[in-house]
Amino acid sequence: MAYSGATFGSTQGHIQVSPEIQKWFATLDRDHSGRITATELKSALANGQGSTFSDTACKLMIGMFDKEKKGTIDIQEFQALFNYVNAWLGVFRGFDHDNSGSIQESELSAALTQMGYRFSPEFIKFLIQKSDFNQHQSISIDQFIVLCVQIQRFTEAFRQRDAQQSGTISIAFEDFLSVALNCSV
Repeated sequence: MAYSGATFGSTQGHIQVSPEIQKWFATLDRDHSGRITATELKSALANGQGSTFSDTACKLMIGMFDKEKKGTIDIQEFQALFNYVNAWLGVFRGFDHDNSGSIQESELSAALTQMGYRFSPEFIKFLIQKSDFNQHQSISIDQFIVLCVQIQRFTEAFRQRDAQQSGTISIAFEDFLSVALNCSV
């Protein structure tokens, strides 16, 4: 099963918010609504390469953690997002040996394996092709984060439908479309 040991598990549950995150969140929450948008998130998160994440990455990250489906996240969801992004960046940096800000196919495979996913070489090629718009045969940090969010969201949707944890589900067409549309930007 491709996801059996996935160590980057669920976005569910109570998360302790650190004092640093509380201060950071208060700075980002300009309207004092107790929630931040993808635009506010983008202004906060640096990708480790001297720039911010793309609009797509930020919208997907908000969507992954926004339990109320309002297009915003609260402070606990922000802490969870921060934890995930830091973990994903750590994995990425561990395989970006030349510090170029991109990883190749074999490095992507190893990174996803480290995260608990076992994908075929053909599927890894497919992921690179779908993520690498510049056809460099590699993916950037931003593309890696987008990929991680998408894989995580689809994995959670799959797990909910895989009651026996067999790695196989039967899904109605409308349910399939709902999953696909809910896991996209």
